[in-house]
Amino acid sequence: MTHTPGPLARYLRRHYRHFNAATVLDATDAYADHLAGGGAMMVTLAGAMSTAELGASLAEMIRRDKVHAISTTGANLEEDVFLYLARSHYERLPHYRDLTPADEAALAARGRNRVTDTAIPEGEAMRRLEGALLEAWRDLEARGERRFPHEVLYDLLRSGALAPDPAADPRESWLLAAAERDLPIVTPGWEDSTTGNMFAAHLMAGDLRDPHVVRGGIEAMTFLADWYRTTSAERAVGLFQIGGGIAGDFPICVVPMLHQDLGLHDVRPWAYFCQISDATTSYGSYSGAVPNEKITWGKVTPDTPRFVIESDATIVAPLVFGALLGD
Repeated sequence: MTHTPGPLARYLRRHYRHFNAATVLDATDAYADHLAGGGAMMVTLAGAMSTAELGASLAEMIRRDKVHAISTTGANLEEDVFLYLARSHYERLPHYRDLTPADEAALAARGRNRVTDTAIPEGEAMRRLEGALLEAWRDLEARGERRFPHEVLYDLLRSGALAPDPAADPRESWLLAAAERDLPIVTPGWEDSTTGNMFAAHLMAGDLRDPHVVRGGIEAMTFLADWYRTTSAERAVGLFQIGGGIAGDFPICVVPMLHQDLGLHDVRPWAYFCQISDATTSYGSYSGAVPNEKITWGKVTPDTPRFVIESDATIVAPLVFGALLGD
């Protein structure tokens, strides 16, 4: 952490000296060096990082120009907005491991959808957002326009159509910070999300007619490819992957696609790679593929700084971001 001499960075340097802890320090140092050398960074969000309130650190990372693009699941995209809309209605369930099936049914009966220790209020969060989204989707359809999922949410946030809950801190919404900077976002597999399900349901109910109003995965890849080609021509691009799955797999494939499928051999590989995951890598597990395997696909090179932090991302990512921010 040569470039971030805050108290947290000093604490990590004193205590994080071996094993996974040392990798946290090394990966953070390399992230800082990558930025100091003029590099750009894409962050990928899997799991339920928005419900884990990663926005408390990620939003500031975006505002301070330490994140330049995001690949996220539809769940993380929408769950940041759910929290923004309904913070005071959320319930924390510290003893979630003790819940019985009857307890779970009682939560469902009250319209509370559980994510580990957090109960998301369906009426105040999901259905409130659904009303605003349906109006936005209808407006797009009427105008013959199309948007990516994040662009629809950007428009709603910028217009003031989504007022924050009194208990919510807008500065902790990473999507609001991204909207303020017009940050590039890709959302592969958006259909596999609550808002994606809503969109499908409204098409089936006849409330919408055009399934192409929301732009999909192939267009997201071509958008990402254009962004990567343009950005990497000017500055090296790194990838900081939180969790596994499609949010990380989708963007890292852009380099072999450009090289092997499009024949553009002058495009630079990823210049930094770090994955935080508590999933043990296994044979044939693409999401859990170790960084060296990515060399064979042309995603990274033997010289690329490469790290795997085998730990809980809800613990590690805020530490890395806090150290980079000088906390």
